[in-house]
Amino acid sequence: MKAVLYPNFQKPNALRCAREVCDVLHSYGAVLSVSEDFRSDFADKDFVVFENIEDSVAGADFVIAIGGDGTILRCAKFLMGTDTKLLGINTGTLGFMAGLEADQLDKLKLLITGDYEVSQRMTLDITYHGENGDEVYTALNEVSARSGSFRICDFEVYSEGYLIGRYRADGVLFSTPSGSTAYALSAGGPVIEPDLECIEMTLICPHSLFSRATLFSSERHLRLTDKTSGGDSIVINVDGEHPISLSENESIDICRGRNNISFVNVIGNSFHESLCRKLCRPIK
Repeated sequence: MKAVLYPNFQKPNALRCAREVCDVLHSYGAVLSVSEDFRSDFADKDFVVFENIEDSVAGADFVIAIGGDGTILRCAKFLMGTDTKLLGINTGTLGFMAGLEADQLDKLKLLITGDYEVSQRMTLDITYHGENGDEVYTALNEVSARSGSFRICDFEVYSEGYLIGRYRADGVLFSTPSGSTAYALSAGGPVIEPDLECIEMTLICPHSLFSRATLFSSERHLRLTDKTSGGDSIVINVDGEHPISLSENESIDICRGRNNISFVNVIGNSFHESLCRKLCRPIK
């Protein structure tokens, strides 16, 4: 078995956790790979292979992201188009997407024995029609659209060319089921089981008494068109990255992503157990 480590050492205890993960998996005979950037942190472990993550992911069985949810999101981008499975180990604050906590590393042996479950998480492909041609980005959680000047936005949303609505709001989110427990949840959207396949649209602080989150079939092709006048632009972010500024009448298209991400669950927790454990209690 080959495993690639993707640690975020800005998180507390991430370095200690990553080194312990190496020791545990090595004891079970796994081949371990870490980015060349972290050679000094693992220099004493002569069994670790140092190589670029882009080169190592495609041939790996697992990629283990060590950090918080943001670390897992960034790591997932490297798995697009591969059969490699992703396991997150939480050393952050919430770590809702993580399959293990830092004090559960004994469970890593289940990767060797095959006693784990795999959850297929859908993604979203976002196409920006710019002056230099189309640019395509992929989101595991969501694409957000908000005013670049923190003013209210005007925009239209279409489905298959049909006008769904004209809206005035602080912004809008298009989320996957995985992303339903992220920004969309804070914006008042519903909780969606991650194995479902749909696209959630949640308005951010809408200037309306009747606006509610909307769920679309995963096969829908949606379009967001900026209608904000006065020189203000809507700024698009894909999983918190890749900021794109839309001018008036410019659009982005949103549809189901071409690639799923395979998440590993090694301790048998259901989605609802994890939801209650991490979101139904105050964050300390």
